[in-house]
Amino acid sequence: MKIGNIEFGDKPVFLAPMEDVTDMGFRLMCKRFGADMVYTEFVSSDALIRYVNKTTAKLSISNEERPVAIQIYGREVESMVEAAKICEEAQPDILDINFGCPVKKVAGKGAGSGMMRTPDLMIEITKAVVDAVNIPVTVKTRLGWDNDSKIIVELAERLQETGIQALTIHGRTRAQMYTGEADWTLIGEVKNNPRMHIPIIGNGDVSSPETCKQRFTETGVDAVMIGRGSIGCPWIFDEVKHYLATGELLPRKSFTYYLDLLKELIKMNVENSGERGGIIHSRRHLAASPLFKGIPDFKKTRVTMLRADTLDELFDIMDSIPSCFNL
Repeated sequence: MKIGNIEFGDKPVFLAPMEDVTDMGFRLMCKRFGADMVYTEFVSSDALIRYVNKTTAKLSISNEERPVAIQIYGREVESMVEAAKICEEAQPDILDINFGCPVKKVAGKGAGSGMMRTPDLMIEITKAVVDAVNIPVTVKTRLGWDNDSKIIVELAERLQETGIQALTIHGRTRAQMYTGEADWTLIGEVKNNPRMHIPIIGNGDVSSPETCKQRFTETGVDAVMIGRGSIGCPWIFDEVKHYLATGELLPRKSFTYYLDLLKELIKMNVENSGERGGIIHSRRHLAASPLFKGIPDFKKTRVTMLRADTLDELFDIMDSIPSCFNL
């Protein structure tokens, strides 16, 4: 599979762009465990062209995480074009356009998956961005606005005509948000449309090696993107890549091995955002990590862990888990 001149090989697995999750530290860790491409948190075009510091900081990338994509969103042609040019100066390998975010503050204003209600404007923006930059442009979107308007099959052809070089489809409508199960049926229909020739990347509810292989097999997608399944579990890419290559599950390492990885991630967040900010930023990973699932009577410890205010306090709690539960 190729996007532009970037060769990914067979069945690549990507880290999905996620707000407040895919900062550089997490991207680098996922890259270490085998993610074939990583994406920044999404960047508001309106904030970027106003040079809002918090937004421009999201453009920071490192050579160690390449290939890396910067993702932007917006609802105005002019601001998206200007933002695309600013992003290009940061030298990402790919520029991705977000037409998939379902949250109210984005979609409710017509951006993100709100664009599913104005497909003509979506096409106009995409064509303008493709024409404005010299790096590959890709798009990430959903099946449609709601169950009665799943327009992705026709829309995919129109997006391809703008000159994008890959399309990622999340298997839900905007109305679904992140509820229910992702439907990969239409993703497969887009991929198997004989008029489509750009790579199709599938996304939605991939949280295990077995599921990832199943999606490749059933739909024929060119790549699979993992989002929420990676939160608190950057090693999922190692597990998935091993299973795809061998058909066997990767043997589990010790509990403390994975615990140390989470501590390493927290340390990176603290270095980047200070002790308080780094701990708060890390709570999402601690809350979502599958590492703690199945531990008997863990609720009290989880609450205490998520309320910790200092790094020493947090690490003391984490270090006590193996001995407290004989892991």
